[in-house]
Amino acid sequence: MSVGGWQSILVLGGIRSGKSDFAESLITGDPMVRYVATGAADPSDAEWLARIEAHRARRPADWHTDEATGDPGRLIEAISSARADETLLVDDLGGWVAALLDPTRQPADDRATIAELCAAVRSCPARLVLVSPEVGLALVPSTPVGRAFADALGSTNQLLAEVSDAVVLVVAGQPVQLKSTGPAATATVTSPEPQSQAGPEPAATNGSGAAAQIAPGMTLPMPAEKTRTAGIARLGQLDLPGAGFGALENVIGFAAGTQDATSPQPWDQVQVVLVHGDHEGGVAAGDSPQDSARRADQARAGHGALARLAATAGAVVDVVAAPVAAPIEHQPALTPDEVNSALATGWEVAQRAGRAGVAAIVIAACGAGGAAAAAAVVAATTGAEPAALLGRVSAAGGKVDDAAWMSRCAAVRDALHRTRRGTRGAREVLAEYAGGDVAVATGVLLGATANRIPVLLDGPVGVAAALVSRDLAGQTRHWCLLPDHGRQPTVRHAADVLGLTPLLDLRLDLGEGATALAALPLLRSTLALADTLGEHPTFAEPEPAGPGPAAAGPAAADPVR
Repeated sequence: MSVGGWQSILVLGGIRSGKSDFAESLITGDPMVRYVATGAADPSDAEWLARIEAHRARRPADWHTDEATGDPGRLIEAISSARADETLLVDDLGGWVAALLDPTRQPADDRATIAELCAAVRSCPARLVLVSPEVGLALVPSTPVGRAFADALGSTNQLLAEVSDAVVLVVAGQPVQLKSTGPAATATVTSPEPQSQAGPEPAATNGSGAAAQIAPGMTLPMPAEKTRTAGIARLGQLDLPGAGFGALENVIGFAAGTQDATSPQPWDQVQVVLVHGDHEGGVAAGDSPQDSARRADQARAGHGALARLAATAGAVVDVVAAPVAAPIEHQPALTPDEVNSALATGWEVAQRAGRAGVAAIVIAACGAGGAAAAAAVVAATTGAEPAALLGRVSAAGGKVDDAAWMSRCAAVRDALHRTRRGTRGAREVLAEYAGGDVAVATGVLLGATANRIPVLLDGPVGVAAALVSRDLAGQTRHWCLLPDHGRQPTVRHAADVLGLTPLLDLRLDLGEGATALAALPLLRSTLALADTLGEHPTFAEPEPAGPGPAAAGPAAADPVR
């Protein structure tokens, strides 16, 4: 069994179900593991001591063990003080609830303590595995103490399941997934059955998990299609003075589906992910690495077109560095390890955005050669002719550099010829043509989809990443919105393949991400208007009529009188 996409996971199971074995298998290979034990040892109970010793014997020698027995606050403190570079395994919460109900603590507000635990889990920066007994499948205990324990543990499990990214129930050694955010670049979850199965390769983890788990066939969430349809249908009943929202109906339907709300809210917190990764060779003809670095520095300092548009739209810019890509006409752009690292970097950017409550992400890029490398990805993925995808190269002063355009065409064609007998799976495409910027953007798209965050695209790097993401998880394209294609041939062709219809035609050319930011105030205004308008009087339900004068006396009941 494989589960992914989690920062925190709750593993439930009955006695001797194999829940602890499974929980320990989740974090095999993690570099720094802290095992938090909650069960107090009774020196007079030999059988219980034997169980504890069996747990200790199977744990790796480099795991650190913390005792969080007695005071329930010790576990809350352990989780709250955890660091982002470590993994916590709490086994199990039955011992914690027993300590919570200890008569020596009473009277106490146990619900408040459980709420404190849930808050600590929700904000924990470390990877967190919680093991807990499942009490909901047994008979109701016959004693008051037993019923109090079952009720408290059942409530604790329900609340922790709400705040955990994933929930697994283990029955007879077999894990059953109850809740998940989708496969991720940050976790490897395997059944404990094949004991020889290795953990994630450190080179692929970027310090956080197994980027190698990003593979074709990933199952990620989909927007709510019925809600999208209902959200659009609702517009027909609004009190509008004209025919309606026109093409902007699409953004309302998109927001309704991604928010699972028929009356979606405007995106209040938007993050711009500006990927800066240069390319060497002919694809960068006409571009300057020094200029791309200057653009990235401007964005960090809050200057330049992108940063000023972001400030106007109330968006935050996050500049993400990507590895430099080798000349694709001669060799692969990236090594497999660089692909893994870039995917994991993008995934983690989206994970942080999800934890921060970001409502939408804008993909932007500023690397030298990024547009032509993205065209190579689109050509390799769709079979399009490179010359038809590459737009004119603009030089300083508005001049057109035809020589640079020809160099780009030659480089892309040579790269496709060099790899003509190779496979063109998603990872191969990223390694051979894409470079670090497209690979990072691909990780962002996959991570955003796993976190149910919509993504706005408007440039070649973003749509190239969307095509690669589609081949890894088909659900990603349904979380993408294309405000405008800027009449860029690469973007137009990729959008057609992805089924993305542009909302506007602004014809801006201010760098990737700028058009989406320029359109953002209009999109927000559209969502706000659709959310706040009432129904047209035609569709309003009539108010029930009150009793009239004729109904006041007995004579009204008999008109013959």
